[in-house]
Amino acid sequence: MTKKFGIIGWPLGHTMSPTLHTWGFGELGINAIYEAWPLEPHDVSTFMERVRTEPVSGASVTIPHKRSVMEHLDRMTDRAKAVGAVNTLYWDGDKLCGENTDVTGLVAPLKKLESLPDSAIVLGAGGAARAAIAGLQELGIDEITVSNRTLEKAEALATDFSVRCVAWDNRMDESPGLILNTTPLGMSGDMEDLTPWDADRFPTKAVAYDIVYNPLKTRFLREAKTAGCVTISGLEMFLHQGLAQFKLWTGRDMDESGARKLLLTTLSS
Repeated sequence: MTKKFGIIGWPLGHTMSPTLHTWGFGELGINAIYEAWPLEPHDVSTFMERVRTEPVSGASVTIPHKRSVMEHLDRMTDRAKAVGAVNTLYWDGDKLCGENTDVTGLVAPLKKLESLPDSAIVLGAGGAARAAIAGLQELGIDEITVSNRTLEKAEALATDFSVRCVAWDNRMDESPGLILNTTPLGMSGDMEDLTPWDADRFPTKAVAYDIVYNPLKTRFLREAKTAGCVTISGLEMFLHQGLAQFKLWTGRDMDESGARKLLLTTLSS
């Protein structure tokens, strides 16, 4: 019987998740399909019933459903509880569970650095920012600051994770070792020419990390590289969170190098 997987979000827009997971199933000879399921917020309850009845074998969860699906689960991992957001639905026996592999994806490229920065600023206050802070804390980075256009959201996030908060207008007064963009600024489309950081305000030898992966080289990353920063593309986070999802669903490892090559080819085309 063909197993069914997919991704929910609204608006879902372009996503490379079907490309990644369909390729993985094919490479490993797994009888499964992965589809895109645009889902309006008011339909979450109906969808979660569908997961149990069809059945759906697993799902990726993206904006704006990462928190609203939580009340419909039988169990969540400690990591998902700590983040306060779920990006992966999977089954453990007859229990529908939630995990947050965004954390896994986010920390993977940071672990490859020669040395970890001792301080970081997280730009944004959504679900990705929550995963970012949780991941940085897992890595042992103690000095973490959060900044968001809406100060109240940043303050609430800072309180949840016991980190500092600075007003958006003052964010570039900081001199962090890591600048992590979790906002949509720079994303392909209307925001592609935007950046969350001024070109002449990058701290010397900082690490600039953008979770936006389309385009691969955002304005933020291009200007950071020119300023002498180490840069990390959002493609790495996307790849590693997807690899972790695939392992949860199938118990098998997707080929990392092959998957990266696939994503790079897809983006370039």
